[in-house]
Amino acid sequence: MNKLQQIALTKIKGVGPKTARNLLAYCGSVDAIFNSKKRELLQIPSIGQATVEAILSKNHLLEAEKELGFVEKHGIDMLWIEDDNYPKRLLHCEDAPMLLYYKGAANLNPKRCVSIVGTRNATSYGKQLCEDLVSGFQDQGIQVVSGLAYGIDVHAHRQSLKQHVSTVAVLGHGLDMIYPAAHREIASRMLEQGGLLTEFPSGTTPERNNFPSRNRIIAGLADVTIVVEAARKGGALITAEIANSYHRDVCAFPGRIDQEYSAGCNYLIKTNRAHLIRNTQDLFYLMGWEDSRKKERTIQLQLIPAAMSADQEMIYRLIQERQPYYIDDLAQQLAWPTSKLAMVLLEMEMNNRIIALPGKMYKLL
Repeated sequence: MNKLQQIALTKIKGVGPKTARNLLAYCGSVDAIFNSKKRELLQIPSIGQATVEAILSKNHLLEAEKELGFVEKHGIDMLWIEDDNYPKRLLHCEDAPMLLYYKGAANLNPKRCVSIVGTRNATSYGKQLCEDLVSGFQDQGIQVVSGLAYGIDVHAHRQSLKQHVSTVAVLGHGLDMIYPAAHREIASRMLEQGGLLTEFPSGTTPERNNFPSRNRIIAGLADVTIVVEAARKGGALITAEIANSYHRDVCAFPGRIDQEYSAGCNYLIKTNRAHLIRNTQDLFYLMGWEDSRKKERTIQLQLIPAAMSADQEMIYRLIQERQPYYIDDLAQQLAWPTSKLAMVLLEMEMNNRIIALPGKMYKLL
């Protein structure tokens, strides 16, 4: 795969993630996109004259060469959407970036991933909640994702480093800088125990419009988004809304009704946009996560129960191999219509073959 062309595609004006995916689907590869003729590109739905002319232009290739030089000079990993090491949780998001720039040691496909977000004006109450939450993540295979901003974000990263928990910051700018500058030291430490991730090329400054885009990656990387402390309006609530739109779980800590920076959390809980949690144990219960620090038990594969249909047996065997199993992964593995999968899962629940867990996961009874 041509890295130069991958970068170039992301630099074409009018070609966002959805349009790029459309082009890739019709043309088959990024190389084929740039080698297609004008009349072929014009036949692709939602691709107009201006976009086609931009694709056929050579200007973006010159910009891409400069970016590729920066990437290679600084040892930055490029994660293309078709690569094996691209974050798999993001693949389920229709607006996932085609290309990510990453520097760090952490695996972006961990066993479990939690995003922690909140106000820039964190109180002592919020900081304590954050510390207690992250301290329960030790030895759990959990990765913490946040945005390196002031307040709850950087506190989550700092506590993760302290507790030896993998942590990744998603940035709203290129990897040629760190914003806020005051967080350069912690960002440097994160390269050894986590990483820095962005969809923005070098030279991109932290403009206000970049942060909602950054927030969608924070939500898309995680199994669950946790709002620790937030006002009624702000980036944390935007991230929570995006997570809900991705059908990911959202949790929030409640706070006093007269506190400004608890208003956002209380609103999410009141409107059923978030589960109420008080501690790490509540989170694990909601997500169906077992405490791996407990003595591991040897689980023998059970015999397939009698009186199961062929469809039920297929699902049973899949869940038996890896518990719990996400419904999205089942759908992808089986390639069934959603309506059929939902019906078979319901039948198995009613027959006490499986149990549904929070987070759209299933395990055997």
